[in-house]
Amino acid sequence: MLDGLDPEQREVATALHGPVCVLAGAGTGKTRAITHRIAYGVRAGILQPGSVLAVTFTNRAAGEMRGRLRQLGAGGVQARTFHSAALRQLQYFWPKAVGGDLPRLLERKVQLVAEAAARCRIRLDRNELRDVSSEIEWSKVTQTVPADYPAVVAKTQRDAPRDPAEISQIYATYEELKRDRSVIDFEDVLLLTVAILQDRHDIADHVRRQYQHFVVDEYQDVSPLQQRLLDLWLGDRDTLCVVGDASQTIYSFTGATPDHLLNFRTRHPQATVVKLVRDYRSTPQVVHLANGLLGQARGRAAEHRLELVSQREPGPDPAYTEYADEPSEAEGTARRIRDLIAAGVPAGEIAVLYRVNSQSEVYEQALADAGVPYQLRGAERFFERAEVREAGVALRGAARAGGNDSLLDDAEGLPAEVRAVLSTKGWASEPPAGSGAVRDRWESLAALVRLAEDFERARPGATLSDLVAELDERAAAQHAPTVQGVTLASLHSAKGLEWDAVFLVGLTEGMMPITYAKTDEQIEEERRLLYVGVTRARLHLSLSWSLARSPGGRAGRRPSRFLNGLRPGSVPIGTRGAAGGGGIERGPGPVPKRVRRGPARCRVCGRTLTDAGEMKLMRCEDCPSDMDEALYERLRDWRAVRAKEIGQPAYCVFTDKTLMAIAEAVPGSEGELAVISGVGARKLGRFGTAVLAICAGETVEEALGETADEM
Repeated sequence: MLDGLDPEQREVATALHGPVCVLAGAGTGKTRAITHRIAYGVRAGILQPGSVLAVTFTNRAAGEMRGRLRQLGAGGVQARTFHSAALRQLQYFWPKAVGGDLPRLLERKVQLVAEAAARCRIRLDRNELRDVSSEIEWSKVTQTVPADYPAVVAKTQRDAPRDPAEISQIYATYEELKRDRSVIDFEDVLLLTVAILQDRHDIADHVRRQYQHFVVDEYQDVSPLQQRLLDLWLGDRDTLCVVGDASQTIYSFTGATPDHLLNFRTRHPQATVVKLVRDYRSTPQVVHLANGLLGQARGRAAEHRLELVSQREPGPDPAYTEYADEPSEAEGTARRIRDLIAAGVPAGEIAVLYRVNSQSEVYEQALADAGVPYQLRGAERFFERAEVREAGVALRGAARAGGNDSLLDDAEGLPAEVRAVLSTKGWASEPPAGSGAVRDRWESLAALVRLAEDFERARPGATLSDLVAELDERAAAQHAPTVQGVTLASLHSAKGLEWDAVFLVGLTEGMMPITYAKTDEQIEEERRLLYVGVTRARLHLSLSWSLARSPGGRAGRRPSRFLNGLRPGSVPIGTRGAAGGGGIERGPGPVPKRVRRGPARCRVCGRTLTDAGEMKLMRCEDCPSDMDEALYERLRDWRAVRAKEIGQPAYCVFTDKTLMAIAEAVPGSEGELAVISGVGARKLGRFGTAVLAICAGETVEEALGETADEM
């Protein structure tokens, strides 16, 4: 059981008595250490599987922990999120403690918050509604009642999205509506469980007899309410193991605080403390940058930072690139990603991480133009998508019918059965053209096919019924299979994940740190957020920024202060002299600092353009188009045939916006075609002759014939 663990991980695994605090840096194998600790305790007879409760913060992490424990022979251990564990206890004890059925759980509070605001005669737009809902969640996990909200906001210097008095009023009305309708929200699950355990000692004793040992992962993210629940679970015992890293505290806006982790040794003076600093994820170059980033940090969390030591072979240095503007940064990033894929790095092992979700659009466009598949992280949950639910019903029906062999020409095993069933739901061996809803549906079904292939490799001889059971378990845990493609994600949603190559983009003042981070504590949390981004990379790491938002715009941006003293040629704040040698690579194209260009303007009304899609068309979206509709349709027909010939989605040839721009400009030469955004030298050489022929009036068949002659 202990083979393969390093000395510190082994110390964790064998520390089975009394309070244990594991300070685990990024990539140091904390999940491996704590799952081996539980399994070792079970093997040694010290821990009974049913008496252990391991809690973490995401369904994905809990699912991964359960999977590892099963592999280690400790499948009877409960591994759940705080909410999942509390909800099970609440459902079980509610009839005894209160009587009747547990009130209905409110999946989303936004609609009820909107009604509460309307009753208060306060008008909220969509963004304000979301923000006020988040404030209510924060208030509840920090145990702040409506009447106290304004005072607590003032004391904590929290940046409220509206007048605190208005939010307090909406919050109070929201609670009244819930009571009137006998519904509860997710925060109530914790609050009500706490209340029952506090008020009913017999129920608290029942829970404590059931669970004798507790393990808490990501302990730096515990909220005051979660800590209160944990204390009630424990009672007067100290059979607790916590794992965390104060340098990865990035969710304080939701009520998370590292104080419980940092104060653990004060509360438990006899605690065993183990530090995991051997980084098995990242190269020495990536780890050096991560350590340097935290080396400039301030505050209490920084005082307890862990100095990581890479255990991997050396790799490439992190790349720092300065671009003229955001579209250039996105296009440059897409080119580098395409080069990595060509060099053998799987698209699914590459991520583009940004500070806010609104930054994704320009990267979506650039990747589509470069013919690179991508997936957005943080969209609708995989198992809640309509096509996935429909596929689950079809697979379940086929399993009940004894499989789907009648649809197969020959016996190819479980994956072939799944492909046959899903072919009736829209799956095909080749992806559809385009990048809209049809492509999204295909990607979801293709992910299920890949899951079946992986499942059969892991369990040879598995049946369709076995797969359906696996899907049901994953759906319950929201453990989605990976969709193949470059991941686009915010830094917050990247927590807990890792890739071979990571591109950290948009690293400018005002974005990193974000402009609304005012206090020292908020600034330091932004630094930790960047640290989390850096430590997601295993091998390749790229950091970039742009000096202007749009082509020709004023180059008034500055690189993030967090890179001072780390990027070549820069110095830490308050020091003199250059730090390190070399220089910063500059993206292709003019640098606004040196070349003054006019802003991109609409060719119809003259307004300055800032939207990437409008700049591609060189006109406002609302301005009248002089597009040749017949030419546009011929270009689309030609694109569909070419995409099928080369076995790629249609947008990999040209996006719809690029075809519209071509149909509006009607270029007559390679030079005129080359200046259209989205064409580029590579596509000009590959498709230029055919496009110019169609623009000159040739039919699609004639243009395709010329392409065949060239080939």
